[in-house]
Amino acid sequence: MKCYNRLESLGSVVGCRGDEILEKHVTIAELMAEFELERLDTEGDISRRVTVTDINRPGLALAGFFTYHPSERLQILGRSEIGFFSGMAEELQRKRAGILCSYEQTPCIILSRGLEPPATIVDASNASRLPLMRTSEATTKFITRLTQYFDHRLAPETLVHGVLVDVYGIGILITGSSGVGKSETALELVKRGHRLVADDAVEIRQVSDTLIGTTPPLLKHLLEIRGIGVLNVMTLFGAGAVRTHKKLEMVIHLEAWRDDVFYDRLGLDEHTTRILDTDLACVTVPVRPGRNLAVIIEVAAMNQRLKRMGYNAARELSEKLMQTIEEDVF
Repeated sequence: MKCYNRLESLGSVVGCRGDEILEKHVTIAELMAEFELERLDTEGDISRRVTVTDINRPGLALAGFFTYHPSERLQILGRSEIGFFSGMAEELQRKRAGILCSYEQTPCIILSRGLEPPATIVDASNASRLPLMRTSEATTKFITRLTQYFDHRLAPETLVHGVLVDVYGIGILITGSSGVGKSETALELVKRGHRLVADDAVEIRQVSDTLIGTTPPLLKHLLEIRGIGVLNVMTLFGAGAVRTHKKLEMVIHLEAWRDDVFYDRLGLDEHTTRILDTDLACVTVPVRPGRNLAVIIEVAAMNQRLKRMGYNAARELSEKLMQTIEEDVF
């Protein structure tokens, strides 16, 4: 029986289950603590949540154009917005501020550069219980920090059953049914000088168009081999045998050899598999006694590096073959 049996029980610990995307959010209270924001309102609901990574500077909204206003985003008011808003008549200020603060899905409004908020915005935020914050940082610098923070905290994440290893700098996710030999193959790869990232359960986070794999804290550096039990790879092989995280570049799926299945022998057909919103190169490797899976995965990693550099051996062979056939015909 697999250690920490099984992915479902582990999923309850890390917050999601196999192939289920975890919905993530950041509360305004967390944001206040992280960025040391000064609170300017008295009635705001700091339990409101930020659920999207995008940030908005509502210049068009303050000018009266709310048709495509992205109200679900965190709103930043810099020197330009406050200067423009302060030049309006007070009655118009109250009208625009009232609309801006009326959206229930808006997480909060933050003023940058230590600017003083117009009284009309303070009144509107209190009336709608919308948090109003202030930072002393410059607008652009603060938006950059916020974006990086949200990219990390709100990145889509899922939990996948498999083994993640770093082979020649290529992050390879080894998948397959239980007992097919994933962990044993990972152990052989570690002995050959490669590095283990995660065994059994792999947390995968999508940052922009990149997939980053890591291990749940409960399984950090651990590898389970049937008949032996749980091994601590870092203790056995040293710190150079493990990694905390790795970018995923390909998936190798192990399956029991079947005589009635045709397996690709040239590699002309390039297959992909989708994890979250990203497609990864995928190779199916049939398993039977006598096959050295560790060597096969090493070669697959080196071949992937060559493809990334623009060289494809299978395509070159095909082109040479077609050229030879054409010469024979003509």
